[in-house]
Amino acid sequence: MRALLAVLLLASSTALQAHGGVSMEDDHCIMRIGPYRAHFTGYQPETRATQEFCEDIPELGKAIIVVDFVDKVLREQKVEFRVLRDTRQLGRKARHEDLGTPAEIDAATLFKADAQAYPKGTLTFEQRYEQPGWFIGMLSATDADGKTLHSVFPFQVGVSHPWRYVPAFVLVVVLSLLIYRLTGRNLPSPTPGKSDT
Repeated sequence: MRALLAVLLLASSTALQAHGGVSMEDDHCIMRIGPYRAHFTGYQPETRATQEFCEDIPELGKAIIVVDFVDKVLREQKVEFRVLRDTRQLGRKARHEDLGTPAEIDAATLFKADAQAYPKGTLTFEQRYEQPGWFIGMLSATDADGKTLHSVFPFQVGVSHPWRYVPAFVLVVVLSLLIYRLTGRNLPSPTPGKSDT
């Protein structure tokens, strides 16, 4: 029984620390803009309440996108943010140099927050997605000397990945079987000649 409790405590503490234990360097929601970092988060309050997304947005419809500047230097720079249709079908491999000419980038732009300073370090906007597919977030930061750094953040909309939940389901089944076996609970065998009625 003590072994069972130890396993359960270990499993629950690992699950509780799953996001909180992620270092900033390992966070998949981080955009790198040269040496600087910004945190990208999407919300779908109409369909997913307060659940956060950063790699993919699971549902079509309204999404609220929040970009938080991790490095304070970005607050002093002119920052532009765009959402582009992935017209070149680059998917997760998208890089700024693959997006095309400025005219091609303009043609693929669905949303654009004009370049300006964000002294509070947060850029927030709403975007409605009517079609599933790949999109690219593009952040451009220009310093006082006119040097511009770019970052792209490809993401999918309207796709769900139910296989992500398989490990948790398997863990629950295995722990349930383990508890059942360790507690010695067996179903009572029917006694001959007795009925349940």
